[in-house]
Formats: sequence, structure tokens, C-alpha cells
Amino acid sequence: MIGTEFVKKIPNPIDRHVGSRVRMRRVMLGMSQEKLGDALGLTFQQVQKYEKGTNRIGASRLQQISRTLDVPPAFFFEGAPSFEAAVNPAPGHLGFAEDSNTAYVADFLATPEGLHLNLAFARIHDPKVRRRIVDLVSSLAGDDERPQRAASDTRDSGEKPAE
Repeated sequence: MIGTEFVKKIPNPIDRHVGSRVRMRRVMLGMSQEKLGDALGLTFQQVQKYEKGTNRIGASRLQQISRTLDVPPAFFFEGAPSFEAAVNPAPGHLGFAEDSNTAYVADFLATPEGLHLNLAFARIHDPKVRRRIVDLVSSLAGDDERPQRAASDTRDSGEKPAE
């Protein structure tokens, strides 16, 4: 065993997903890691390890977390990578059946900014305003290749088609 003590273990994709869902729900409730840790009898560092997927959450602890965060245990598995994809990832793949942006998007949505942006955007009911916001954010991000809308989208909204 040469240098195995220095090999960094990569978290299982399902453990990462469950942890990111814990973080997302905690942030949605405006709860700190310290407060969740106190409710569970843990340190905030242990909560951090759970949220990153570094440490696995046992069944009884997951039940305790689900009660504390007021969601059913199944909530933490919604959208999780398939078992097969997590156990036998394709070469060079992180174990997610979806594209490589999955973890990035989930991580962003679990941040306070991502959550607030998403909740505020969902309250905007006018499709034209929503489209303009997406265009603005794409422009600010330097994304020149915005998705093209179908002709029916522009016809229904009363907007002129993008050129």
C-alpha cells in the first residue's frame, strides 16, 4: 500500500446529493449550520461534512434531520443520481446520469443567493419579464449564445422574434 493514507476519498454522488438537499432545505428555512447542529446534538463542522457528502448520513440521523427540517426523508433523495450511475460511473464521469452541470446547479441553488434568486424569479408571473431577466443575466454573464425561442413563443407573447 503505497501512499494510500494520502489518497483523498471522493464522496459518493448520492451522499453529495443528499447533503446538498440538506443544505438547500436548511437555507430555505433560514437556519444556520450551528442551529441545525444544536438541534441534532452535533457541531456545525459535522453538519458541514454531511452537507458536502464527506460524511455519510445514517438512516436514524436522516430521520432526525427530516423532522428538524420539516420534510419527509424522501425529500433528500429527490433528483438523486441513479444507483447504477453512482456505483458504476462512466470513465471520467462524476457518477451523475445528467450532464456535469448538475452538481454545480444544485450547489448554487443551495446557496442563500441562489435560493433567493430562484424564489423571487418564481414570483414573477409575466413571461415577457421573465424572458427579459434571463436575457439580462445571460448578457451580464457574457453568454452570447442565448437559447432561441420557438416562433410560437414570440407569437403568443406579442414580442418580435429575436434576430
